[in-house]
Amino acid sequence: MSNNSLLDKLETLQFRFDEVATLITDPETIADQRRYVKLTKEYKDLEKIVEAKKEYEGCLNTIAEAKEILEIETDPEMREMAKEELDANNEALPQIEEKIKLLLVPGDPQDDKNAILEIRGGTGGDEAAIFAGDLFRMYSKYCETKGWRLEVSSVSEGSSGGFKEIICSVSGEKVYGTLKYESGVHRVQRVPVTETQGRVHTSAASVAVLPEAEQFDVEINEGEIKWDTFRSGGAGGQNVNKVESGVRLRYMWKNPNTGETEEILIECTETRDQPKNKERALARLRTFIYDKEHQKYIDDISSKRKTMVSTGDRSAKIRTYNYPQGRITDHRINYTIYNLSAFMDGDIQDCIDNLMIAENAERLKESEL
Repeated sequence: MSNNSLLDKLETLQFRFDEVATLITDPETIADQRRYVKLTKEYKDLEKIVEAKKEYEGCLNTIAEAKEILEIETDPEMREMAKEELDANNEALPQIEEKIKLLLVPGDPQDDKNAILEIRGGTGGDEAAIFAGDLFRMYSKYCETKGWRLEVSSVSEGSSGGFKEIICSVSGEKVYGTLKYESGVHRVQRVPVTETQGRVHTSAASVAVLPEAEQFDVEINEGEIKWDTFRSGGAGGQNVNKVESGVRLRYMWKNPNTGETEEILIECTETRDQPKNKERALARLRTFIYDKEHQKYIDDISSKRKTMVSTGDRSAKIRTYNYPQGRITDHRINYTIYNLSAFMDGDIQDCIDNLMIAENAERLKESEL
C-alpha cells in the first residue's frame, strides 16, 4: 500500500473519530446506554489509529524536510544532521506502517472483554484432575503477573487432589484477547503420584476460555429465571454449610442457530453471600448465551484460518507438557521450550506472544493490506 493510499484511509478514519467524539458527548447518545457503550468502544479503537496517524505523518514530514536540507544545504554539519534524521526515519517508517496495518485490520470485537475460564479433567482419571489443578495454579500465577482479578465461581474437587472441574471469572485489561489462545486440550506426560511402578502416563485436561458477556450483549428476561437456594457442601466453615448461600438457576432459552428450546442449569456456591452468588450465576448465564449466539461468527473465522491459532475446535489438542524432558510444545505453531517448571509457575507470556504474532500474520494476509 502506497503512502498516499494509506494516508487517505487514515484521513477517513480521522473524520469518523471526530464524529464519534462529538456523538459520545450528546445527551441523546448518553441516554441510550447500549449505543453509548458501542460508540465509546469505537472511540477507544479509533484513538489508537489517530495517534499512529500523527506518528506516521511526523515521520513522513521529517523525511521530506531532511531531503530538502540535503538538496540546498552546503554546511557539512547541517548535512550530517539531516542525513542522520533521514536514515533514522527511513528505518522507522516501515515499522510504523506495519503497526498501522495491524490497527486497520478488523480485530476480534470480543478481545477487550473479561473472560470465563473453565478447566476440566479429561482422560486419565485422578491424574487428569491433578493436572487440571496444576493448570489452574498456572493461570492463577499468570493472572497475578498481569494484575488481573481471578474469582472462582464453581468447583468440583478430584478424589486425589486437583479438580474434576473448576470455573472462574477473570477481569482486567484485554483478558479474553490474551487468554483465548489457551482454549483446547492440554496433554501431560509424566509419572503420576498414584503410579507405583514409575511408568510415564499420558493424561489430558480441557480448557475453555469464553468472552464474558456484558449487560448489553444479550437480552435475558430475568422474570423467567427460576431460582433455587441450597446449603453449600464441602469445606468452608460452619456458615457455608448451615446457611442456604448456594444458588441454582434454571432458564429456558431458544437457540437462534437451531431454533430449539433448551434448559440452561447453572449453580454457584463459591461465596457465603447469596446475592453475590446470584450475580455470578447471572454473569455465567449471559456468557453461556453470548457464546452460543456467537458460535457461528467463531466458526466463520475458523473456516478462513489455516492454523486456527485462537479459534476453532475446542476439543483440539493444542499443547503437550512433557515432565521427563522438561518440555512444553504448542502444536499450533511448532513452539517448543524447555522451561517447564517456570511455565507451570505462570511464565506463559512468551508462548502467548508467539501465538499472537502467528495470528496477526494471518490477519494481515487475509486483509491484503
